[in-house]
This record gives sequence, C-alpha cells and structure tokens, in this order.
Amino acid sequence: MQRVIFHIDVNSAFLSWSAVRLMQNGQSDIRLVPSVVAGDPSDRRSIITAASMPAKRLGIQTAQPVQQALRVCPELVIVRADWEWYKHCSRGFMAICRAYSTVLQQFSIDECFIDMSEPCATSAPVMLATQLKDEVHQRLGFTVNVGIGPNKLLAKMASDFEKPNRVHTLWADEVPGKMWPLGVRSLLWVGPKTEQQLVAQGTGTIGELACTPVEVLARAVGQRQAVLLHAYANGLDDSPVRTTPRVPKSYSAERTFPRDLVAPGDIDRALFRVACVVAHRIRRDGVSASTVSIFIKHSDFTVMRRQCQLQQPTSVTALILNAARHLLGSIWDGATPLRQVGLGVAKLSPTAEEPPSLFADPQLGYYREWDRRYDARAHRPEDARLMAYDRTAEDDEYAPNGL
Repeated sequence: MQRVIFHIDVNSAFLSWSAVRLMQNGQSDIRLVPSVVAGDPSDRRSIITAASMPAKRLGIQTAQPVQQALRVCPELVIVRADWEWYKHCSRGFMAICRAYSTVLQQFSIDECFIDMSEPCATSAPVMLATQLKDEVHQRLGFTVNVGIGPNKLLAKMASDFEKPNRVHTLWADEVPGKMWPLGVRSLLWVGPKTEQQLVAQGTGTIGELACTPVEVLARAVGQRQAVLLHAYANGLDDSPVRTTPRVPKSYSAERTFPRDLVAPGDIDRALFRVACVVAHRIRRDGVSASTVSIFIKHSDFTVMRRQCQLQQPTSVTALILNAARHLLGSIWDGATPLRQVGLGVAKLSPTAEEPPSLFADPQLGYYREWDRRYDARAHRPEDARLMAYDRTAEDDEYAPNGL
C-alpha cells in the first residue's frame, strides 16, 4: 500500500483565529482589509506575527516591526494576540483532523501531519482532503490548506502551493513538473544562508539541486546537509508520522529590551530572568543540562554567541546563571548598548540525584529550595513567543541573595 500523507496548515492562523473571535462579537472580518496581529505599536519590540492578504499585497510581512508596517499603511488594523483563544482554536482544529486519522503528528500550533494511507485505500485522497478542509471551515470558521503526498516532505511542500483554502497534491511523478522549477529557498529547511551558498555554486532551482552530485553540493554546504538536501530535492523522505511528541534537544528563552541597555545591573537582571525560565522548564520536564549558551544582540543588530560545558549536568538556576555570567563577560565589553539577551541549555539527560561532594557549593541546598519555591508559583503562560517581552517585575522581587 502506498503511503498517503496529508499536511494540514491553517491559513494565516493567528489572524484568522482573531477574525473569528471578532466576528463572533459582531465586528467585521479583518481578513478583508489590511490588518495584522501584533503587540503594542508604541513598543519598538512589537513585531507582526500574522498579516492579512490585503496587508501582504502592500508588502507587509510577518516578523516585520509594527512601526515599519505603519509607515507603509497608516490605516493598518492592529489586533493584539490572544494566546488562550488561539490554543482553543488549535484544539478544535486538531480534533477534526484526528477524526480522519488517529495517526497524527502536531507540527506546530496551526499545522499537523496525518497518515491517511488506510482511509485512502478505499476513498480518493483529494475527496477526503476537500471534505476535511470544508469541515474545518464550516465548523470553526477559518480555512486551511491541505497538501497530499507519499511522504511528509512532499505533503508539506504541496500545502505551501497556492493559498488560501486549497487542496494540492505532490506525488512522486509530479515532482519534476511542480517542485523542480521552484527556487531552492522553497525547499523545506533551506534558509537564507544555505540558499546563498547554493546559488553561489550555481544551484538556483530545486531541479538543479536534485541533479547536482552530493559530493559537489558538499563543497558548499557540508557533507551531512548535502545528503539531506539532495534527497529532499528528489522527493525522498521516509520519516514516520510521529504520534508522540519528540523529546526536546534544547531549551532557550530570550528578552528584548524596551530600550537599549548598557548598565551591567540591568543586563544581569535580564540574564537572571531568562535563566529562571529556562531552568524552570528543564526541571518541569525532569532533565538536566550539560551545556549553557548565551547570545547578545547589539543596537546595530549584530549578534555574538558563546557556549560552555558544565562540570556535571544540572537544573539548578544558580549554576546555569553562573555559567551564563561568565560567558557574558567573555563577549560583552560592559559598555556597548544591548538590544537583546538570550540563554539556552542543551546536552540534556534525565535528572538524577547528585551524590554528595566535598567540593559542592555550600549554598546548593539554599539554591534548590529557592528553585522549589519558584516552580511552585510559576503558573504563568510559558509560550516562547512571549519571552521577548517584559511581562512582570515579580521575578526581581523573588531574586535570592547570591543569584
């Protein structure tokens, strides 16, 4: 039996979900006018997370600063994000998809893969995809695109074809006609840097990528990525539709400042806050980290990164923060204004009780008790998208001595 995979993607999810909520309250459909979902327009950190088609036709795109978009379109309608409502819409969307196949992998809050091999053994894939698409629209009020293919890669590529509210196929015999003429940037996992490397080598389309020997591609992007991209360009992907979430390989958080900061105390306070969030997350998931990394972004948007290995895995906030402070001292001169700071941990392992050590920090017991109290009250939203914004000064009030 040939595999049949659907990739279902909500069209402009955050904006569509916001529109549904507003229309339920008797307001007009913001999808029909230049509109965006974003933060406070007066806050320079606010960026666009979703844009309507009329806004996109004006050149307004996601990840663009709100203030820049307003210069393009002063009458732009700006809607604030409502994450609880978005999660409610996502749950309804996933429930409909799961009714068509229990073999479902949620790829993000607004997209998923489902393995339709068994249902499509007796029914036409396009018919079932159209039925699913229409059911979402009728029951939930927003539209989706459905991509159909023999694997996850081609299903995902197909769903990115013409939007919105469409069903597209990308079978193996359709790859040369539908996928190969596209630029290499259209291929899944090809970012701007990889695109630049490939184009510099003379590989501009997916078809050219598919026909270029792996050893030639490796000179531009390295052996491992060359093998992967060559397979993808030829439509090859045997990855399963995973019904259980994959274990994270790393955790990170970041904070963008309302204004550029230069005072060491302010920078340290920001580093403390992101360390608290990251450490809380790994404790929540029962893992410890062996690697700590940080990055800083200057006012001119240049970025510097550094990482280090810990002597032993830990989930203690103070130990992670200490490592981050040492890293910060190695990449920041203490005087250049900073726009953003971020912290991450990796090389994760299940947390085990640490044996007593003569060289253990004498305050370790105090640090762990502080972590326990922090975790007990950390019932705030944990969405990574919000971590770039100051939400509360509460963390400062609970900062322990020595942290």
